[in-house]
Amino acid sequence: MVTSVNRRDSYLASKVASLKPSGIRKFFDIAATMKDVISLGIGEPDFTTPDPILAAGCRSLQRGETHYSSNAGIFELREALTKHLQGMYGVAYDPASEVVISVGGSEALYLAATALLEPGEEVIIPTPCFVSYQAEVTLAGGVAVEVPSLMEDNFVLDPVKIEAAVTQRTKAILISYPCNPTGAVAERETLMEVLRIAEKHDLIVISDEIYDQLVYGDHQHVCFSTLPGAWERTLLLGGFSKDYAMTGWRIGFAAGPADIIKGLTRIHQYTIMCAPTTAQAAAITALKEGRPYVEEMVAEYDRRRKLIVSGMNEIGLPTFEPKGAFYAFPKVSVTGLNDEEFANRLLKEESVAAVPGSAFGAGGEGFLRCSYATAYDQIEEALTRINRFVKHL
Repeated sequence: MVTSVNRRDSYLASKVASLKPSGIRKFFDIAATMKDVISLGIGEPDFTTPDPILAAGCRSLQRGETHYSSNAGIFELREALTKHLQGMYGVAYDPASEVVISVGGSEALYLAATALLEPGEEVIIPTPCFVSYQAEVTLAGGVAVEVPSLMEDNFVLDPVKIEAAVTQRTKAILISYPCNPTGAVAERETLMEVLRIAEKHDLIVISDEIYDQLVYGDHQHVCFSTLPGAWERTLLLGGFSKDYAMTGWRIGFAAGPADIIKGLTRIHQYTIMCAPTTAQAAAITALKEGRPYVEEMVAEYDRRRKLIVSGMNEIGLPTFEPKGAFYAFPKVSVTGLNDEEFANRLLKEESVAAVPGSAFGAGGEGFLRCSYATAYDQIEEALTRINRFVKHL
């Protein structure tokens, strides 16, 4: 008699079964079951999408524009996007062949990894970084090689360490400035060193610049593909979620050389078909009319940034001053707790949700990501609770 074997535990591919759950979602899900929680955990603007952008989406629906667009996206949007990039940074892309509109920046990252990587090829990733980077490389069959950045270096990558990580299997370097979770930005000189390494070893640079307009003080964002000689080996990723408070619209993009974008579009064609038509219509208005609203949001983020950084330092949690995005990254290991213990106890004892730095890869251990994309008074109350928690340790 043949004995039936239960294979259920082995149905999942090993690369999926081995993935860690997102550290961000873990704390968000726990916080959602509690009362009176102040969440500093989710990287989502607390602003509603600006009215002209909302109205554009509504008009699109009212006109009955509820059908598929072209795979690469509505041409008017691609054209508006290339004009925007040209106006902001002086970088030129052909809207017909060098841009694809994706379902958020996350899909653009998935497309990039899947299109570029052969099994076993390596991607160098400076960390701490967004939690999806290593996972997307793994799911594409590649190998994520983490290179930690240090608080002492303002959490900006060390080119010497990056080059030391290059092997014969290295295919790409994946960078993201302004950085989630640290708020770090990279100066032009540092990015030029990354380009030098990429040229020397014939690598692609995937530059995720989704927080490009959220910068503070005198800093000017440097678009990687504008560097001399960088364009032909750069895949630029971006989106509308952070700059325009459009997280739920799920709209992003990838821009780069036509042969690379052709590969991304082919995968997009078979997996997604096209980004949501309504969101694409709204994104056109975001590019044409959204800048004043972005500036208003940046001014308010800056006010909150100053509050949370000074507050954390006064509590005794050393905090690097973020120059972009909307995250503070205090060092909590000075309390004697590791970041997981600190985050768990802070949530349980004071109902403040934040994300352990270790969720963002090597270099994040001992830190806590705190989003200041939440109301000023909520940040004030969170600081009061964190201060009380630290004093009781």
